[in-house]
Amino acid sequence: MSEKKTMIEKKKLTTGKVWCFAIGQFGWSILSALISSFLVSYYQPDPSTQAAGQPIFIPQGLVIFGILTILGAITWFGRIFDAVTDPWIASLSDRCKSKAGRRIPFMRAAAIPFALATMLTFWSPVGSESWLNAGFLFLMLTLFYLFMTMYCTPYNALIPELGTDQKTRMAISTSISFTFIAGMAVAYMAPVIWGMLEGVVGDRVLAIRITFTVMSLIGCVCMFVPVFTIKETDYVTAQPSQSTAFSSLKATFRNKDFRIFVASDIVYFLGITMFQNAMLYFVTALLKLPEAMSTTYFVGMTALSVLFYPLVSKLTPKMGKKKLILIAFGIFTVAFAYTATLGAFLPVAAEIQGYILCVLAAPAMAIFGILPQAVVADIAECDEIETKENRSGMFYAARTFSMKMGQAVAMLLVTSLGTIRQDIGLGYRIVAICAAVVCVIGGLLFLLYNEKRVYSKIMK
Repeated sequence: MSEKKTMIEKKKLTTGKVWCFAIGQFGWSILSALISSFLVSYYQPDPSTQAAGQPIFIPQGLVIFGILTILGAITWFGRIFDAVTDPWIASLSDRCKSKAGRRIPFMRAAAIPFALATMLTFWSPVGSESWLNAGFLFLMLTLFYLFMTMYCTPYNALIPELGTDQKTRMAISTSISFTFIAGMAVAYMAPVIWGMLEGVVGDRVLAIRITFTVMSLIGCVCMFVPVFTIKETDYVTAQPSQSTAFSSLKATFRNKDFRIFVASDIVYFLGITMFQNAMLYFVTALLKLPEAMSTTYFVGMTALSVLFYPLVSKLTPKMGKKKLILIAFGIFTVAFAYTATLGAFLPVAAEIQGYILCVLAAPAMAIFGILPQAVVADIAECDEIETKENRSGMFYAARTFSMKMGQAVAMLLVTSLGTIRQDIGLGYRIVAICAAVVCVIGGLLFLLYNEKRVYSKIMK
């Protein structure tokens, strides 16, 4: 009787609270974008970036087994470590018995160290090439990934728990997608900001570090918004899971639909991360444009994708999530293949070629920004109906695991392939082609997802 009463008294998330929750995503997306978009160009600068005044901080070249760069090896280890900690953090969150809820306590504890690790990643202790800098980078990236997991895994687990119906769930997915893209857009403005600061402080590296420090502080403040504005226990009544981390992870991957989704998701993140990490190089090495133009393209691409949000939300009930995601895979395939031709084949001004890329990629960015999170929420709800156990945290941890595995491989490929004929940018064209190929594979895998079965179980 008391359980029934609790369910009746549980609050429904208001529009204002939905946006308070979404601001947390804005905060951590800034931090994530700083690392994913600028780490490679900062620590492995191409000739044009070095000419702009970027010093070398860590040993360069394929110095590990003759096939890996120092940066590639460090980021690969960081992502693998990050992926391994996902199930552990998810299990701790699922089993948490705090009076403040299962998710909020973790987010509160992780926000400050997450932002601090992001900032310090770019503050190398030695001002020139040094193995000490490599060791410092290794430590900071490891901490960055640990605290990102500690914040993001519980945060994502709240999506199906706060979104108790399809309408609320889509509202949450749409709002966090918007704030995620907005956070990325803010991060992408970094080259413009440090370009202006460089004229004031007289030093490129100091200007970059000041820019990233301020952005990290903004991200930290935003991550605290959902922590202090949403009382988790007012909206969520799920009981702590009794399963261990291993048994919960095993049960999660027993779900066939989720295995298919994860396989496709790994491939998607492999492709999109290769594209994002090489974007600055596409602008400077292929189009031969100033690095500040990367900001113009990044912001333009994300802003244009936002214009497609209403259309995605309107089409989803009519077409279903699966069809739209398959369309997005096709769009990205075309966009990435086009990227490989930048600055070489089209008789069009370099600036225009960049804007064409923005138009091509924007619709797919909107679809992938909204729908995959909602698909995981659907699968998690369907699984809870079948197993009678709420493991939302583990489902999102497993999804995050797939993201990080794809990103880990992407970082290895970009840092290694990018060294091929840097003088003509051949390696970056190969990166773009690889991204297009993996998107085709991701779409073929997602064809196997049984959306009808999941929907019917939820509706029934």
